[in-house]
Amino acid sequence: MIVRLHVAGTGEVLTVDPRRLVVAGYTGRDEHAVAEHIAELAAIGVPEPATVPAFYDLDPGLLTTDPVVEVGGPATSGEVEPVVVRHDGRYFLGVGSDHTDRDLERTDIAAAKAGCPKPIGGSVAEVDLSTVDWDRIVVDSSVDGWPYQRGPLSALRRPDELLARLTAVLGETTGDLVVFCGTLPLLSGQFVYGAYWRTHVELPGGPTLTHAYETKQRSE
Repeated sequence: MIVRLHVAGTGEVLTVDPRRLVVAGYTGRDEHAVAEHIAELAAIGVPEPATVPAFYDLDPGLLTTDPVVEVGGPATSGEVEPVVVRHDGRYFLGVGSDHTDRDLERTDIAAAKAGCPKPIGGSVAEVDLSTVDWDRIVVDSSVDGWPYQRGPLSALRRPDELLARLTAVLGETTGDLVVFCGTLPLLSGQFVYGAYWRTHVELPGGPTLTHAYETKQRSE
């Protein structure tokens, strides 16, 4: 699955052919809060992850920059995520949405994530993972015009640490790699199954990366 991404401010176009697409979950920096959240989910039947953070190894064909994506049912929703893209040994930061089937998530999280496309914005910014000012990066999302999430990435593990943990769990990966790095709590505390999603990643002193998409239920 080839994805063409534009490097913000340079005019460079990347032809990314990921060998692996990984969605990371439970990436909060506060380990105690993450453990409490896992326990809360377990109490309503959501399976506990095998590792924390959890890494869901998905089909790279799920990646899409399209403005309209098809989903399999009405109970799906997105979440804004910073996305790390490794291409030709360089690293880039983008914005994506971990769109997920919430009905299926109650019994099989990996299948719920694999059951929906993974939208990603068409523009990225080149970064050094060891020095990027991660804690000052702000992400937000809206659904059908209503604010859905907003906050700094200081709540999430740094990308260099996350990739090191990913390698420890999944092994070394050569070639292009795309990693969704986790998300922030919902402002309302409840999933919204809306149709129009808008996501942003704001880099301090740098570009704001944006992606908007619409969901359409797949006809049987």
